Amino acid sequence: MRTGVIAKKMGMTRLFQDDGRHVPVTVLQLEGLQVVSRREMNIDGYTAVQLGAGVAKSKNVAKPQRGHFGKASVEPKAVVHEFRVTEDNLLDVGVELSAEHYVAGQLVDIQGRTQGKGFAGGMKRWNFGGLRASHGVSVSHRSLGSTGQRQDPGKVFKNKKMAGHMGDKYRTQQNLEVVGTDAARGLIFVKGSVPGSKGGWLFVKDAIKHPKHPEAPFPAGLRTAAHDEESHVMEVEDGAVHEIPALPSDAEVTAGVAEADAHGAGDTDAQIDAGNGDTTGQEG
Repeated sequence: MRTGVIAKKMGMTRLFQDDGRHVPVTVLQLEGLQVVSRREMNIDGYTAVQLGAGVAKSKNVAKPQRGHFGKASVEPKAVVHEFRVTEDNLLDVGVELSAEHYVAGQLVDIQGRTQGKGFAGGMKRWNFGGLRASHGVSVSHRSLGSTGQRQDPGKVFKNKKMAGHMGDKYRTQQNLEVVGTDAARGLIFVKGSVPGSKGGWLFVKDAIKHPKHPEAPFPAGLRTAAHDEESHVMEVEDGAVHEIPALPSDAEVTAGVAEADAHGAGDTDAQIDAGNGDTTGQEG
């Protein structure tokens, strides 16, 4: 079992395939994803890696946490999360993970905190049908209806679907397909939508209901110096560069303007004479 990653939801866009079809994707970004700590069987009784992502200001981090990050020689992180792994998938403290941790075609499970909807009624929160729109019902068209029995049991059972706070809860969406990755910019493109709002942190793991992808890196996809050297800016080759001719001097510009004015004045006089001659001929 490999480690997951902590990613930030950037929003949605679409990617075009070779045949012209487009795929709606959600863009996830890895921001300074590093191993902060690790759990070992002989010390902690289980194996796991603790990852940190983002950047937090030192003044906003408590002193114990600053010491924890300092021990790992990493910057203070905005979010920290622990992923259970097998012993052969443990990572060294301080290494940085890359977007190449996942490959195109791989299925993942994504956990995030859903968007909060505030206090919602039963029809919106639980998809109740409501009461009849007419014929005996007044004022209570969107009410819940009965919430229990009579004197026996004399109470409303727990977990009864009623109006209340909707959203803002951790939810996991399973079996989402990774369309592609961009290691240089730390981007992961996932097909479809994922829980959470823009700018929120998500926890991405290998799909638990599907076998491991054969091309997925083992034990993890780590960031190297080659990723930083990659550039996505189109550069012009040396053979395609053409020399720009020198600009004309002020004297050349003045002479050109005077010559153009002279030619323009001569053409105008000739056109006027020709026009007068045509008019005289018509009148005669």
